[in-house]
Amino acid sequence: MTRHLPLEGVENFRDFGGYATSAGRHLRRGRLYRSASHGRATDADLEAIAALNLAIVVDLRRAGERERDPSRRHPTFAGEVIANGVEDEREDAWFAHIRTSDLTEKSFRDYMFTYYREAPFDTRHLDLFSRYFEALERATGPVLIHCAAGKDRTGILAALTHHLAGVSREDMIADYMLTNDPERMARRLPLVTQAITELAGRPPSEAAVRVAMSVEAAYLETALNAIAERFGGLDAYLEEGLGVDRKRREALEAWLLE
Repeated sequence: MTRHLPLEGVENFRDFGGYATSAGRHLRRGRLYRSASHGRATDADLEAIAALNLAIVVDLRRAGERERDPSRRHPTFAGEVIANGVEDEREDAWFAHIRTSDLTEKSFRDYMFTYYREAPFDTRHLDLFSRYFEALERATGPVLIHCAAGKDRTGILAALTHHLAGVSREDMIADYMLTNDPERMARRLPLVTQAITELAGRPPSEAAVRVAMSVEAAYLETALNAIAERFGGLDAYLEEGLGVDRKRREALEAWLLE
């Protein structure tokens, strides 16, 4: 059974439920979704998304990203949208890297390792992640999390959700790696190449663009290891950093597990 919802203008849209947990139960399907941004959603996409009856959408993008690429929503959408309301005055680190790097595979890969080591502790992410888990506790319908590409910020938050529910590390990583869908990569390659070329003023190699578009298991492992080093473990991070105490955790398990 495919997890991907085939859409025309929204990339990487998929259900990240359904996995077995350590308690012998399964995450419910149809309650947890993840995707890239919705700024280029077609009318047909909006109809397909509306059919999911989303109760909460968590937009992990920076305020500037949302202004440049505002989300399209179905006219009947009445769910809650959670987003960061304070713009960081610093330039987006990814854009800054593209402008100043040599655009090689190594430079993009090194950037991603640095990003994943730091992202779990970014003030904006701590705020949005904690608000996501608080909203998940009171959700009355499916929840969608997304960022720009639906792979990094979204990938970390999906992994934390999987850990909380008791999904194995193997399945957590496997779900994360679904971003590397070959058809999606082939379709997006020319567009991403053009965007990087315009920003940098020079073209990157195809191999470098593929690194920029892809995820690697080692990236997510880097984030999880950084959390463990700073907090002593993912459970402590969830509780101390994101406010997911025992009471909230039990409520989330009741909502998420079959």
